[in-house]
Amino acid sequence: MKRRTLDLMFSLGGVAIAILLTVAGVVLTANANFATDYVTSQLAEQNITFKTLDTLTPEEREQPGLVEYAGQKLTTGKQAEVYALQFIGLHLKNTAGGKTYADLGVPQSQLRAQVAEATKNNDPNLAALQQQLTEVTAQRETMFKGETLRGLLLTTYGFSEFGVKAGQAALVAYLAALVMALLSIAGFVHAFRTPRTEAFAPVETTPARDKITV
Repeated sequence: MKRRTLDLMFSLGGVAIAILLTVAGVVLTANANFATDYVTSQLAEQNITFKTLDTLTPEEREQPGLVEYAGQKLTTGKQAEVYALQFIGLHLKNTAGGKTYADLGVPQSQLRAQVAEATKNNDPNLAALQQQLTEVTAQRETMFKGETLRGLLLTTYGFSEFGVKAGQAALVAYLAALVMALLSIAGFVHAFRTPRTEAFAPVETTPARDKITV
């Protein structure tokens, strides 16, 4: 095979790969932009604003994200993560002493049974039991709403991270396409500088030895 032919084949292959990488980069960029725009628009509709610095409690001031984003509108995935973990998470922990919505289901069921039994037997402790049930029910409702909002915000954050990763992958694809394009150009230049008749791996011939006659 001629050297020029081989150079042209590799160069054309490099061009094809560069085109494919560029297309992949465009698709990844589009996905990254969609994720960013979608997250921003959805969060903006919730109209959530971080507390201003002067209104933060001493416990909230210990959360670096709440200090960093103080007074800002919540519009990015990173802000959603901070709000979910450092603000909502902090207040949920203080609401029920670290118990979750599921944890509070057990004492709520027990109190309901006790209230029903006290009502049936006209127990004088009925009012106290009803008060306890009201408090636990209020705590559980608060935990449900808070955990739901926190879960939605963390899901939004996760979706935004997919967009970030897509943007990074797009950059890698563009750089790889550029490298392949440069290599292909170098291949074409080398091909047209190589004589048409030059073989890729010429076979060297050795001169025949003179036969020795006895």
